[in-house]
Amino acid sequence: MTPQPVAKPRPCAVTELFGRKKAIIGVIHCLPLPGAPEHEGRPMAAIVDHALAEAERYRAAGVDGLIVENHGDIPFAKPEHLGPETAAAMAVITDRVRTAAGLPVGVNVLANAATQALAVAVAGGAGFIRVNQWANAYVANEGLIEGPAAAALRYRAQLRAHQVRVFADVHVKHGAHAITADRTIEELARDVAFFEADVTIATGQRTGDSATLDELRTIKEATELPVVVGSGVTIDNVRDILSLADGVIIASSLKRDGVWWNEVDPERGAAFMAEVRRLR
Repeated sequence: MTPQPVAKPRPCAVTELFGRKKAIIGVIHCLPLPGAPEHEGRPMAAIVDHALAEAERYRAAGVDGLIVENHGDIPFAKPEHLGPETAAAMAVITDRVRTAAGLPVGVNVLANAATQALAVAVAGGAGFIRVNQWANAYVANEGLIEGPAAAALRYRAQLRAHQVRVFADVHVKHGAHAITADRTIEELARDVAFFEADVTIATGQRTGDSATLDELRTIKEATELPVVVGSGVTIDNVRDILSLADGVIIASSLKRDGVWWNEVDPERGAAFMAEVRRLR
């Protein structure tokens, strides 16, 4: 039985942003930004150059879009502990990447900094943000994280930035789900839709782990929103994943030796996108 919709229908954000039904989105893991523990005074020019080089490797491989992410800022801080320097640095990087790559670009400000991500998206010209915990609450590596949907959407309205879409994880990685343990994956997916996200994301338990096909199918059937897989996609499982998903967000498996902190490997990128083209 098809569940009753919980939100008004909206156009498919994946198709509108990327111009295709099965989008491949590469993640640029930025070097540590000013204010992060491992920044150590590296000039912004060097940080930008690293991001641009990664963007070019992804572009040459043939991906459909990019996400700029402050993954070098480990350990991640809760949104209220992030300084303005993080948003300022990411806005500069996002603008430069978007201009150089000529691809749709999104933003993910860790950890779960939705309003900062919206500010970066507006300043940097990004078309979407990723928010790992959009609705409900979650015990993350950083501590208790509450869903920012209400505040973030009001902030988006203040910025007159309704064109910036929200990609929201359904069953968040890197933490425990004790608070929502009595809610099924279907209910969590519908919560995300009810709080007006544009795209749902299925993930594994941590960076590099894949969502199961059962979980992906469950999310797909629970809501009319598009669903993308946000971790653990490889050349070996992309066929099965794209048979269900509307796209994938990928990084680790395209890096040298499959390690997230290494640079994008052109051979891995080319081989992966060759497989995707055979599937599309």
